[in-house]
Amino acid sequence: MAVSLREYRARIKSTESMKKITRAMELIAASRIIKAQQRAQQAAPYARELTRAVSAVATFSNVDHPLTKEEENPKRAAVLVITSDRGLAGAYSSSVLKETERLAERLRDEGKEIDYFLAGRKAEAYFKFRSRPFIDSWTGFSDQPTYDKAAEIGRALIEAFLKQQGEEGDVDEVHIVYTRFRSMLVQEPTAVRLLPLEVVEAPEGEAAPAAEDLLPLYEFEPSAAEVLDGLLPQYVQSRIFYSLLQAAASELAARQKAMKAATDNADELIKKLTRIANQARQAGITQEISEIVGGVNALADAQAAAND
Repeated sequence: MAVSLREYRARIKSTESMKKITRAMELIAASRIIKAQQRAQQAAPYARELTRAVSAVATFSNVDHPLTKEEENPKRAAVLVITSDRGLAGAYSSSVLKETERLAERLRDEGKEIDYFLAGRKAEAYFKFRSRPFIDSWTGFSDQPTYDKAAEIGRALIEAFLKQQGEEGDVDEVHIVYTRFRSMLVQEPTAVRLLPLEVVEAPEGEAAPAAEDLLPLYEFEPSAAEVLDGLLPQYVQSRIFYSLLQAAASELAARQKAMKAATDNADELIKKLTRIANQARQAGITQEISEIVGGVNALADAQAAAND
C-alpha cells in the first residue's frame, strides 16, 4: 500500500506541474488575442475602402480584366488552406482541414482538379503524412501574420491564375479556406472563392456600400483598365491578409479555450488523485493498526497459554 501511495503522490505532483504550464499558456493566449483582434479591426477600414474602389471599377466600367474573367469550362482550382503552426488549440486546425475536404469534394464533383497552397505547419504536416501533393507552403507566422507574407501568398496565387489555360501550373479559380472569428466562443471555418473576382461582403459588423453610392465617388484616370491593374492585386492581397488576421485571432481564442479546459481537467484530476491517495493512506493506517492489535492479541494468548 505504501508503494501505491508514493505512486499517487508522484502523479499528483506531475499533474500540478502540467497545470502550471496549461495555465501559463492560457494567460499568454488571452493577452495575445486582444492584440490580434485589434489588428483585424485596424485592417478592416482599408479592406472596406479597397472593396468599394474595386466594386466601382468592376461595376461601372466595361473592362474585361483577366482577374475578373470567368472561364467557360474551368478545369483546375487552387485552394489556399490557412491553419496554425502549433498545436494545443483544440480542434482549430482539424476543423479547417475538414472544411477543406468538403470544398475539395464539391470541386471534384464539378469536374475540377485541385492545386493546394498551404499556410501553417499543421496543414503541411497533414498533407505530407498522407503523401498528398501541394504546390507551395508558408509557415512560421500563423499567430502574428504580416502583410509581406500575405503579399507573397497573393502573388503566387495571382501568378497561377494568370497563366494561360493548358499551361503548366495554371488554375481557373482560387479559393481560400480559413477560420472566421465570430467571438471568443465561436470560430467558424469558412471557404470563399477569391478569383475570378467576386465582390465579397464587408467585414463583420460593417454594412456593404450600396451600388448607387459608389459611382459618384470615383473618377478613373488615366483609364479603368489601368486602375484595375493596380487595384486588383492589392485587393487580393488585402483579402488574404484579412483572412490571416481572422485566422490568427481564431487560433488564439481556440488555444485559450483548450488550455482553460486542460487546466480545469487538471484540477479535477488532482482532486480525484488526492482523494484516492487519502483513502490509500487511511487503508494503510487501518491495516497497520489491525496488524498491531492482532500481534498484541497473539502475544496475550501465548502468555495466557504459558501461564496455564
